[in-house]
Amino acid sequence: MNDRKNEILQIAIEIIANQGYARLTMRALARAVGIKLGALQYHFSTSEEMLRALFGYISEAYNRSFISFSKQNSPVDIRDIVNFIMEDEAGKTLMGDRLWPQLWAMQQVDPTASVLVEDIYSQYIKLLESALRQSGAQHPKAEALALMSMLEGLTIFMGHGRRWKRNAKATRRIILTFIEEKYGKTHDKQL
Repeated sequence: MNDRKNEILQIAIEIIANQGYARLTMRALARAVGIKLGALQYHFSTSEEMLRALFGYISEAYNRSFISFSKQNSPVDIRDIVNFIMEDEAGKTLMGDRLWPQLWAMQQVDPTASVLVEDIYSQYIKLLESALRQSGAQHPKAEALALMSMLEGLTIFMGHGRRWKRNAKATRRIILTFIEEKYGKTHDKQL
């Protein structure tokens, strides 16, 4: 994908994150980009095509993040994965703490959004499940799902502009303490 398309898709993300997914129309996107509707349609003929490209753009950002994480962390342990999920490197450029609640809503009405969200979650859960299995967890899939639910709650309660944002650091420390108490210290890392 060329740089101009990526720029347009990043602006689409900003519209979704700041105004809600219902506000993302081809006209609104063209206006936000500063081009005429016809020029936008040169890049994306229809709103469906633009959404498919947008979901591909988001998916690619998360795939790059997963690949980078996997290359840097060997062996991978539960604490590393939990930190990776909480840091959400891909989400930093994608405004993840504002984008994800919109993606959750979009997946209720758009099957392509549903596939995107489930694919990203399945990668996180797969990482967690593998590390939990290696740690000897009795129910690695169930524990991975429970941990992922807890970690995604950070977005709901402590994302951008949320009431409990100021508690984010303490909450992260508590989560890491829980992980350490439940699964033990790994790689001799300190909290």
